[in-house]
Amino acid sequence: MDEALLNFTLTASRLYSWHMDLIVTLQCQDQPGIVHAMTTSVLACNGNIIENQQFTDTTTNTFVMRTRIETEDSLDSAKAAITSGLGHLKPTLTFRPVEVRKRTLIMATTESHCLRDLLYLQELNEMPIDIVGVVSNRETLRELVEAHGLPFIYLPIDSLGKSVAEGELLQLIEKEQVELVVLARYMQILSQGLCEKLEGRIINIHHSFLPGFKGAKPYHQAHERGVKIIGATAHFVTPHLDEGPIITQDVAHVTHSASPEDLIAIGRDIERRVLSQAVKLFAEDRIFIVGARTVIFQ
Repeated sequence: MDEALLNFTLTASRLYSWHMDLIVTLQCQDQPGIVHAMTTSVLACNGNIIENQQFTDTTTNTFVMRTRIETEDSLDSAKAAITSGLGHLKPTLTFRPVEVRKRTLIMATTESHCLRDLLYLQELNEMPIDIVGVVSNRETLRELVEAHGLPFIYLPIDSLGKSVAEGELLQLIEKEQVELVVLARYMQILSQGLCEKLEGRIINIHHSFLPGFKGAKPYHQAHERGVKIIGATAHFVTPHLDEGPIITQDVAHVTHSASPEDLIAIGRDIERRVLSQAVKLFAEDRIFIVGARTVIFQ
């Protein structure tokens, strides 16, 4: 076979040899035969497992698994085969082609460091989300958001009232088919009803100190007490303020020489990194909520 014909044959083979890269997550009560059922189901949809992680939480007897497969079948066909093969386990299943990004809505107030980091990482194609817009209760960040070509949605809670503003927010989430809401330093407490409706798909970033400092100017309070460690926690939002399942955390050591302004700068850096890590983990289907805590596959 001459070189031209060989190149044509190889190109045609690539064009007509189609594989879908699919991530499947499973959560159910631990029981014998789960892994065998998954492998058999993957085989039934002409699939091949290329990555698999699993864990059993002995406290709740919960089994979780993240499986990445390649299959020659369509998404519907693969879902049907795997759902049928695992049905007797009564699992919670999710399916996502790797190239499909989670539609994400960001909420922020005036501080921009967490928002800027998410926008920057998405532009670099290092954050697998599609940001549908940014909601804010202030106008401060409009120019930044619109400079990135994204819609800026102003919801002034003080004038609209919380119930009206949250109603408009829920309409936006439904209209845009939002899968993840990120509170990137959004300085408003959400109602219990909204937290319950968005349970498991809304993430917040919170400054966390030892001891914890609540209220205004937490970094100034930390400075007055002479803290030696400051940090931040990204967690799921629940009706119980700042008590949701923890996703990621990080800390930095500081000394007596650090001013309140130094602590704020260090804290901002930790907050943006921790929140971005949490969003990426969620976007890649690596987080499982088990009781009041999370299981995370890296």
